[in-house]
Amino acid sequence: MSLNLADQSNSGIPSLVLGAGLAGGIAEIVWVGLIGSQASGGAIEVARQVTATVLPGAGTLAFAPFAGVVIHLLLSVLLAFAFCRLLWRPFAGQLSRVEAGLCGMGSLTAVWLVNFIVVLPALNPAFVTLLPLWATLISKLLFGAAMTAVLLTSSYHRRVTSLSMV
Repeated sequence: MSLNLADQSNSGIPSLVLGAGLAGGIAEIVWVGLIGSQASGGAIEVARQVTATVLPGAGTLAFAPFAGVVIHLLLSVLLAFAFCRLLWRPFAGQLSRVEAGLCGMGSLTAVWLVNFIVVLPALNPAFVTLLPLWATLISKLLFGAAMTAVLLTSSYHRRVTSLSMV
């Protein structure tokens, strides 16, 4: 017996990925807001440095903190899209809830490692020093947990999981 997944409605997938990315991005914003109040510069400086990393020279402009939040959320949605395309869609039906959560958090740990060891030190070394590294890692773990929670509660995941058991 073969399954034809082509006739499944995928109309909710873009909004699902959007929701997953925004959930992850907002989880990070809340965490950085909480932990940033204890760090030099705070969350406003983190948002400003996001802008400075993506738009060098714009970090000193008045709109930089707002732009940093917008850039962060856009990157969050792109990251969720990549995660869904590369890992979630092919494997979601084969993973338990715990395995799926670990997959999401593990993937974001890999993203954190690349960002804080390779990319950010090259593009904006000041960014790496804004918060303790443990706090930035927790931020990515929260992103992964929030993103995965949205994906796990979707009707798409329940449908894929039930089809994989046939």
